[in-house]
Amino acid sequence: MSQSPQEEGAINATTARNKLYALVKLVEEEGHATVITKHKVRALLAPLDRFPAARKTDAFPAHVLSTAQRDFGDLVTLAAQGQPQVLLRNTTPVAVLLPADSSSDALSSDTAAHPGAATAGGAVNSQGNKDRGSTPRRLATLGDAIGSVLTDGPAGGPTFGLPGLDAATGGLQRGKLTLVAARPSVGGSLLGLAAARKTALVDHAMVLYAASGPNRDDIFRRIISAETGGEYARLKQGRLTEHEQKVAHQLVQAGDLLMIDDGSDLTAEDIRETAPHMEGLALVVVDRLQTAHSARLPLSGDRLPDASQVLATLARTLHVPVLAIVDSDDPALLGLLDADVMLTLTPTEDPARVQVTVAERDFGTIGSAYLQPDLLHARFLDVGAASLGRADSPAGPGLSVSAGGTAALELAEAALPYTSGGHQGIPAALTHELAAWRAAVANGDQEALKGILPSLLQAAAAVAEMPDTHEGHRLAAALRPYGEPVSADTAASAGQAAAAGAPVHAPADSGQAQENAAEDEEDGEDGLKPGDEEDEPEGHVFPALKILKDAVGRSKMHPISVIRKEERDSGPWPLISEHMDGEPRWVHPDVTATRVPHVRANGKRVRRDKLDVPDSFGEGMLCLIDRNGSFPSACSAVPLAPNKLLHTGPLDAYDKAGAGIYFIDIPEWNRTDMPHPLGRIIDRPDEDGRVWVTTPHIKQLVKLARDNHLAAMPTIHDSWTGKANESLFKPFYEATRKARTELVQVGGDPYKAYKTRLSIALRLLWPKRPAQRSPFWRPDWRMSMVAEASVRHWTVAFKAVQEGHTLVALRNVDQAIFWTPPGTPPSTYRIGTGFGEVKRKFVQAGETILEGDD
Repeated sequence: MSQSPQEEGAINATTARNKLYALVKLVEEEGHATVITKHKVRALLAPLDRFPAARKTDAFPAHVLSTAQRDFGDLVTLAAQGQPQVLLRNTTPVAVLLPADSSSDALSSDTAAHPGAATAGGAVNSQGNKDRGSTPRRLATLGDAIGSVLTDGPAGGPTFGLPGLDAATGGLQRGKLTLVAARPSVGGSLLGLAAARKTALVDHAMVLYAASGPNRDDIFRRIISAETGGEYARLKQGRLTEHEQKVAHQLVQAGDLLMIDDGSDLTAEDIRETAPHMEGLALVVVDRLQTAHSARLPLSGDRLPDASQVLATLARTLHVPVLAIVDSDDPALLGLLDADVMLTLTPTEDPARVQVTVAERDFGTIGSAYLQPDLLHARFLDVGAASLGRADSPAGPGLSVSAGGTAALELAEAALPYTSGGHQGIPAALTHELAAWRAAVANGDQEALKGILPSLLQAAAAVAEMPDTHEGHRLAAALRPYGEPVSADTAASAGQAAAAGAPVHAPADSGQAQENAAEDEEDGEDGLKPGDEEDEPEGHVFPALKILKDAVGRSKMHPISVIRKEERDSGPWPLISEHMDGEPRWVHPDVTATRVPHVRANGKRVRRDKLDVPDSFGEGMLCLIDRNGSFPSACSAVPLAPNKLLHTGPLDAYDKAGAGIYFIDIPEWNRTDMPHPLGRIIDRPDEDGRVWVTTPHIKQLVKLARDNHLAAMPTIHDSWTGKANESLFKPFYEATRKARTELVQVGGDPYKAYKTRLSIALRLLWPKRPAQRSPFWRPDWRMSMVAEASVRHWTVAFKAVQEGHTLVALRNVDQAIFWTPPGTPPSTYRIGTGFGEVKRKFVQAGETILEGDD
């Protein structure tokens, strides 16, 4: 047999005996063959692919490794004479000794013709009942097991590429089935993708990615999103920046190591049959096991326990790690799946942290780690690394200028969407400085970073407001460790301070900066104060809370106003968030929006919009539309489930008799003259590009699909619903409308008191502070009401656009801005002071747009 390029210089049999376990490990993991000499004969320790017949049970003499090591000299002699000798780890063939100087076709077949022949060494055969055709079983000696563990160097199995998690798990263990258990939308699939990306793209090892649910396009887009920092939702619409296209081409060239099977009717048996034919296979990922039964997906429902057994057997047979994702963290179900290792993802009170608990079947919990979900970019980040160089740094943020500092890395990451061209909204000067910063970080050039910082801060100071997007907020946050943006006259001193390792301080007048920071914060507070939950005193101008409680109490459906505290951490409740409101935060892509400083009459410093309209829009003015009472108006007919939400799972179609929350794909929306109908909901997709929405948005999508504005109604992959009622809040709406009609004419303090109590009553539907003793705790009611207001706001604006009007901006649930001839608001709006009517105002382009005064 001729020596291949993989075979290094020959070693003698004594050396090979002493290093046998390490040599076999090289055979298994790298396909590395070794020529072994003994006096004048030569044998080849080779992978099984060199002689596939060695895999056949009892076809050739077979020896467990401990016995083979003891008798190694004799085995080399026999192999050199043309009698192959198979080496076993426990009962699994792992290598074969072959003659080194002859063709495998010339190998002796004496033993092959006699499969019942006794094996050499210490392998023990169990003869069984030969009349029944039983297969002899081989038992490993203790020496074989010890030798397998005491190999040279670390195990070197695949990892996730997330240091904290890799430390907690020790990597993915060969021969074992590891399950990632997580509720939908927590991001379980992203851990499977992380391991696949690390193994194939970094370690350059073969991965089989068995996709039961996502298809190959979904997986490819997730990889692009994770590798480039581009938004997964945008990539699903086929819009790639030049940088993303470049990365995609690079991945295509290097992607032969990641093999995706997204065929229909994928079963565990299919995976078991495919895997052995993949040379050099290092990892199998199964994405995913679905707990809800689906006729289209064999890896679902009550078939999961059998499937897990097949996957566990596959791991042991091929001695590779198998990583499977399951969309549940129910201990009862997970117990049926009987995995070797279990990683359970659990959200924490901090939305920027997910806890991963690591447990082994025989030992229970062995460790844990925290990850930072970045679902917008289809990935997890390591929390341990993210916390270094900030609060933990005793010298303050100034030391984070170093190229290795986490703050520097975070700023480089936050800059990527803008330096790659994927996002607009910041000046070219700042983009240029950020690009230079990224290059310096990549090169580890600390001196360059110190030189860039002053001009970077100066460029940032010229930006009145960062874009009101996730990327804009992240960039603003990444700049904060270096102090507030500085003007030209302080830039030099900032650079000197950074070079000296001292903190860069904000200007003394930071009141405006604090105001801006407050406006950038994500929703999470309800704006309520202690005492707000108390009923209004007798004679109050508008006892809103009393009226709302009475409206709910009069319902014949016996509504459940408060979900018990012990139930709030399970079921549908953790799935509901403020972002389900669907409020649009949109500006026409051809219009330049700038946030400018403004001082209110009370002296408070705020930021407001200034819109510059291109000449291509023609002559006109900005027409500001301000809707009256959007939230109470929505109460007139908002679809709610007065009682509990039950898990109704995937739905073939929306059922008008139900209301609740629905898990759907983000529908494609190609129009540039209107925002996406789901508003800001699409900014936070899960790893599959899916989102949870309330009933008002489902009804809106049904109508848009029916009217051919959407290609199709998105699939409902999961749902929690109850019997629908659209009149639960109607008595409250009627009382609110009547009071407004009277008080809007009075104005002054009575009208202010009316608005205050109205706002408090609606916010008390979902109080956020545990100490708030509200008569309500129904987040689904609160978010459905806000979503209904958003849908109505969007729908009226869409009608105006369909009639030929030019929409410039659509914000929140009450502000729309059109470009129209002076004095001619869109006819789709009714001018007036009542509910459902609007106020309008005309301003020139470039003027500061102030808030409404309703």
